[in-house]
Amino acid sequence: MAKQSITAHKSWLPNANHPTTDFPLTHLPYGAFTAEGQQHLCVAIGTHFLDLHACATSGLLPPTLTESCQAPTLNLLMSQGHQAWALLRRTITTLLHADAKPEHKEKAEAALHSIAGATLKKPVYVPNYTDFYASIHHANRVGQLFRPDQPLLPNYKHIPIGYHGRASSIIVSGEPIVRPIGQSRPPQEEDQPNFLPSSKLDYELELALYIGEPSALGIPIPISSAAAHIFGISLLNDWSARDIQSWEYQPLGPFLAKNFSTTVSPWVTPIAALDPFRAPASPRPATDPKPLPYLHSAEDQKRGNLDVKLEVLLLTKTMKANKLEPLSLSQSNAQDLYWTPAQLIAHHASNGCNLQVGDILATGTISGSAETSAGCLLELTRNGAQPILLPTAETRTFLENGDEIILRGSCESPGHPRIGLGECRATILPALT
Repeated sequence: MAKQSITAHKSWLPNANHPTTDFPLTHLPYGAFTAEGQQHLCVAIGTHFLDLHACATSGLLPPTLTESCQAPTLNLLMSQGHQAWALLRRTITTLLHADAKPEHKEKAEAALHSIAGATLKKPVYVPNYTDFYASIHHANRVGQLFRPDQPLLPNYKHIPIGYHGRASSIIVSGEPIVRPIGQSRPPQEEDQPNFLPSSKLDYELELALYIGEPSALGIPIPISSAAAHIFGISLLNDWSARDIQSWEYQPLGPFLAKNFSTTVSPWVTPIAALDPFRAPASPRPATDPKPLPYLHSAEDQKRGNLDVKLEVLLLTKTMKANKLEPLSLSQSNAQDLYWTPAQLIAHHASNGCNLQVGDILATGTISGSAETSAGCLLELTRNGAQPILLPTAETRTFLENGDEIILRGSCESPGHPRIGLGECRATILPALT
C-alpha cells in the first residue's frame, strides 16, 4: 500500500522522486524569484522551480488563474479562494507528473529553472503580523528563568497569548540581520540605561501561518471553520534582542527587541500538502483547565495539529573557514504546541478583529519537553549562564557577528513521500553605529 501511494506520485523530473528531496510532487510549495528585473511566482519541484508566469503565458494554466499567476506575489491567488488553490495545485501536479502529455511536458521544461543560484524573493505581501506564545514548554522554561516561583502566569492555560508585530520588517531567507541597537537595563536602578548594540541577540524557531481566507471586521471566526482560513505555512525566525527586551517589555510587552527583523522561508507549503501530516492536539494533563467553548472543537482536537519536525543549526565564521558542517543546536516538533493553529485563529478573531489575505500568524518559539528541544538560546543557555561549546572550541551564549542561523523543517508519514519546508537562514552583521 505504501509503495503504491509513493509510486502514484512520480514526476518526470528524476530528482523530484528522490526520497530525501524537500520538494516531491506531493509538496509543490510556492515561491517567488527575480527574472529579468521582475518578480515571478514559482513552484518548487526537486532541485528546480517552475515559473508560473511563464506557464500562464504559454497557456499551460486555466484562464481563471492567468492573472493571479502573473502577479508578483501570491496575494491575488490567495484571494481567489479554495477552489482556485485546488485547481492550480491539480494543474501543476498534472504538468509535472510522470504521465504528463508530451506537448505539456515540453512547455513545462522550458519554464523550469534550477533553485541553485536563483534569487528567491518574499512570495507574499504581508499586511499584518501577529506573534503567539503557543509552546508551553518554552513558556515554562523562560518563566523559570525570571519567575521561578510562578513560571506560568494564571492566564496561560486559558488563552493563546500573542502580540502584534511589525509586518514591514519581515524579510526573506538569505538577507542578513543587522545587529540592533537599543536601551538595556542599567546596572543599578539609579544609573542611566545603556544605548548600545545588543549583546544578547537570539533566534526563535517558529512556524508562520499564512492567512488565505479573510474575515470581516466585527465577525468572529468559529473554531469549526478556523483552519480553513490557512493558505499555507513556512518556517519563521523571530529574532530577539534579549537585553533590550528585558528592559522594555513591562508593562506592554515586546517592542524594539522584536521588530527590527523577522525572517521567513522563501517557500510557502500549501495547506493541502500537509493533510497526510495532521496530528491530534497536544494532550493536556487532566488537571489543566479545558479550553472555553469558542476554543474547542472535537475535530480540531482529533487532527488540528501538524506533525512537523524542526531543527536549528548554527554556522560560525570559524566553522565556515574550517569548512565544517553546521552544528545542530536543537530539534523539536510543532505537534508539541499547547494551542493548535485553529485555536490561534479563532482567538485572534474572537473580538471581531478582521484577518486579511497575506496576514502572518506565527506560533511563537517551538520547544519540546526536553532541554535539547529548546527553540532559542535563551532557553538552551539559561540566559547565558550555560554556554554552548562548539566543535571549534568556541562558545556561545548568544549570537556573535558572522554567525549564521539555519532553520529546517520536514514531515514524514508511512505511505507518503517525505516533504521538507526548505531552509530559513540569515547571517548576523555588526550594528550600524
